[in-house]
Amino acid sequence: MSENGTQTVRTGGIRLSYRSWGAEVGVPVVLLHCLGEDGEDWRGPLISGLAGRHPVHALDLRGHGESDWPGSYALDDFVGDLRGFLDELGIDKAVVVGHSFGSVVAYLFAQEHPERVERLVLEETGAMRPLQPPQQVPEPPPGTPAFDWEVKVQWTRQRNDPDPRWWDRLGAITAPTLLVGGGDGSHLPQQDLHLMAERMPDARVLTIDGAGHLVHEARPMEFTKAVLDFLAED
Repeated sequence: MSENGTQTVRTGGIRLSYRSWGAEVGVPVVLLHCLGEDGEDWRGPLISGLAGRHPVHALDLRGHGESDWPGSYALDDFVGDLRGFLDELGIDKAVVVGHSFGSVVAYLFAQEHPERVERLVLEETGAMRPLQPPQQVPEPPPGTPAFDWEVKVQWTRQRNDPDPRWWDRLGAITAPTLLVGGGDGSHLPQQDLHLMAERMPDARVLTIDGAGHLVHEARPMEFTKAVLDFLAED
C-alpha cells in the first residue's frame, strides 16, 4: 500500500492503482471516476454509505492518478483494464458505478461482459453517437496537468466519431441500470439519458434537478440515497 493509501495490480502490462474500503462480504462495488480525476474523487458520503454493506474499490483509470500513463487510450483499453482488474481481485460479478467518462467505460464493459455486472449506475453519462458539430481536439493547458492530456485528445476523437456498436449494443446490457442526470445545470443533453434507458432492457432515469454534471459532489446525500435505494431493491 502506498503512502496515499492506494494499492496496485498489474493487468495487460498496465499497473492500475485503486483504493478499497468496507465490508469483506457482499457484492463488490467498483467506482469509475470522470475524465481528469482519480479514485479519490469518490471519497465522501457514497463511500460511507456503501462500505457497511459492500467491499468498495475506487480505481484510478489508466492515464490518471497513480495508475500508468501508457499513451494508448482507446475505450476498449479501458474496458480491458476493468476486466483485468476484476480478474486480479477475484471478483466474478460487481456493481459498477461510473461518472461521466467513467460511466461510458462502465456501460461499454456491461455490453461486453453482461454476466459480470450485478447492477449498473451511470451518473451523467454520455450517449456515444456522432457529435454535430464535432468537438475540437484540445490543446494541452499550460503547466503540468493532473492526468495524461492524451486521454482527453483521444477521448475527443472517439466522442466525435464513436464506434456504432457502442450505441447499437445498449440492449446487450442485462443488469438493472440507474441513469442519474443533473437536470438543467448539466452541459449534457438530458434527453439522451432517456433515449439510452429506452434501449436497455431494465433501466430508468433519475434526475436530481439543479445538481449539474457533478451530481455526487453537488448533491452528495441525494446521490448516495439514490444509489443505496437502487442497490437495496429486490
